[in-house]
Amino acid sequence: MSKIESKTVTKADIIDRVANATGLTKVETEIVINGIMNTIISALENNKRVELRGFGTFGVKKRDPRKARNPGTGETVYLPERYVPTFKPSGLLRENVNKALMEK
Repeated sequence: MSKIESKTVTKADIIDRVANATGLTKVETEIVINGIMNTIISALENNKRVELRGFGTFGVKKRDPRKARNPGTGETVYLPERYVPTFKPSGLLRENVNKALMEK
C-alpha cells in the first residue's frame, strides 16, 4: 500500500502538507507543530480546556476507580482513579467529515 493509500496520516505527513502549503521549510513547520502540540499538552496537564473553533475541544475527564475483570484469566482487577484526555469535535468538523465520507 502506498503512502497516499494509507488510512493513517502521520505527523511527518502533516509537516509535509503544511510546509508545502505555507512555503515554510519542513524544519520550521516541525517547530511550529511541536509548539502547538506542547501548548495543548501543557494546558491539559494543568486541567484546562483547549478550544479550536471549527475543529473541536480538548479536555480532561476524571475516571472514578472501578472494579474490572482481566479477560484472559477472569481475575478481578481494581482500576485506580485516573484522568484521561478527551476530544469533542465541533459540529462543523462532524458535518464536513460526514459529508465527505457520504460522497465516497
